[in-house]
Amino acid sequence: MSQYDQQKWNKKFSEKSELLKPREASLYLQKLELKGEDKIALDLACGAGRHTLYLAQQGFKVFALDISKVALNAVDQRVEKEGLSAKVNTSYTDLDDFSPEIALYDIIVISNFLDTDLIKRACVGLKKEGLFFVETYMDDPSNEKKDSNPDFLLQKGELKTLFTKEIASCFDENYEIVLYDEFDNEPYEMYKMKKQVIVVRKL
Repeated sequence: MSQYDQQKWNKKFSEKSELLKPREASLYLQKLELKGEDKIALDLACGAGRHTLYLAQQGFKVFALDISKVALNAVDQRVEKEGLSAKVNTSYTDLDDFSPEIALYDIIVISNFLDTDLIKRACVGLKKEGLFFVETYMDDPSNEKKDSNPDFLLQKGELKTLFTKEIASCFDENYEIVLYDEFDNEPYEMYKMKKQVIVVRKL
C-alpha cells in the first residue's frame, strides 16, 4: 500500500468512529470453537481488532497487522483494557509488501478486506493442520451500498474457486475446505451487504 492508502484508512477510522466500536467476532469464526493455547494466529488487515481480541481470548498469541495507525491504537487500547497485552502484538504493516514466515501460524484471518495477491502470499505461513479464514463482501443485487468499488467485491463462488484452482499448489494440493457460505452481513454494519466466507485446512 502507498502513503495514500495509509492516509485513506486513517481518515476513514478517524471520521467514522463507529468502525472502532467493539464488535462481535464473525459467527463463522466462533463456530470453529478454536482452542489456542500454545498456538499462533495472524490477523491481516485487522482493523479495529474484533478477531484479534477474540483469538487472544481463546488463548492464541496473535500478531495483528494493519496499515492504519489509528486502528492499531484502538486495538492496543482494547487489548490493554481486556488484560491481553501478553497475547497480542500489533504492527503497522504495508500489506502490499508483506509475506509471512513459512509454516509459523495455526490460523490466518482476513476479514472485510479483499486482496487475492495477499491471500496467495500469506498461505505459506500456515502450519500443517493450520486454518485459513477469509470473509469479505461480494457483489450482489441486494447490496445497499451501490457505489462500492467492484474491485473490492467478490463474485459469486470466487473464494472457493480461488482456493481450489489458484492456491491449491500453495498447499501442495493437500488441503480441505472446512466450510463455505454466502450470507447477509451482520446487522450492526452500516449497510446491508452480501458476504462470502471460506475456511481451508492445510493437511
